[in-house]
Amino acid sequence: MIVVIDTNIIISALIKDSITRKILVQSNLHFKYPEVSLQEVFKYKAYIMEKTGYNEKTLEAIMNKLLEHINLVPLELIKPGLNASKEIMEEIDVNDAIFIATSLFLDKAVIWSDDADFERQKTVKILKTEDIIKMFKK
Repeated sequence: MIVVIDTNIIISALIKDSITRKILVQSNLHFKYPEVSLQEVFKYKAYIMEKTGYNEKTLEAIMNKLLEHINLVPLELIKPGLNASKEIMEEIDVNDAIFIATSLFLDKAVIWSDDADFERQKTVKILKTEDIIKMFKK
């Protein structure tokens, strides 16, 4: 199964060696993430380091480990569906349109997110962490 992950999933996996990190690293799911959204993760770098006590080198090592299991999708591939995705998300949270566009590019791949805003749209299937955990434990 192809799963587009949102930024909060990556941040969660960076902050704590939790089930989220284990799923990203150990499951047989195919994780995708819009490459352009990495800037959003880096925006929270100081917050993550403060919250975890990691130094920059440790945080970078964990991020690199995660990225071994996450395929980045270039913006050029997502761009054609971005306008339609912005229309889908304009009344909800237009900043999340990039994840909808990534999913549409990947033939409506599911999105893994605990952000309730995604549930307000009906174009792409959304899985919460609890849904992914159930799949992982099977």
